[in-house]
Amino acid sequence: MAKEKLSTLISTAVPLLIENIDTDQIIPARFLKATTREGFGENLFRDWRFDAANQPVRDFVLNNPRYSGKILVTGKNFGCGSSREHAAWAIYDFGFRVVISSFFADIFKNNALNNGLLPLVVSENFLKKCLERVTAEPATPITVDLPNQVVSITGGPSEHFEINPYKKASLINGQDDIDYLLSLRDEIREFDNARQRVAPLP
Repeated sequence: MAKEKLSTLISTAVPLLIENIDTDQIIPARFLKATTREGFGENLFRDWRFDAANQPVRDFVLNNPRYSGKILVTGKNFGCGSSREHAAWAIYDFGFRVVISSFFADIFKNNALNNGLLPLVVSENFLKKCLERVTAEPATPITVDLPNQVVSITGGPSEHFEINPYKKASLINGQDDIDYLLSLRDEIREFDNARQRVAPLP
């Protein structure tokens, strides 16, 4: 399923100053009944965003009108716990395109990359500066330059980040694994035809 292309993103950010956020906190299990990827965003961090009476929790950052943007900056060890792909769906559906942390759980990281969401790993020092700056100055833009693999805080530091070359190309082209294979169908068909000419099938 094709996703929005991600190349260079300049956006304000939402600071979530919590470590060890697991996938059940990102999207509680009771909301996993849908069979399509749409609609999960409304229940992102549901038990933190709303109280038992289904009223917004005023102190939670996603309910604070001061903070907005397509980038979520959060504490280390994000996406731990169960291996539910719905967590990446919920974050993407809410409107985030990049999550910045110093460490991601491997399964969440792969799920995010497969669903058009960039899990951007930075040093703990850069993350600390990013959280401090965005929290104090919500209008601060962050630039994510995916082609050059550089993330920078306007008026602040920048840092190079690593990413798998194939996943990088997929994000830039707005492709998932199936889209990538479909983009090669002419080459695949040509290879198959050439193979049959050399060694015809019985």
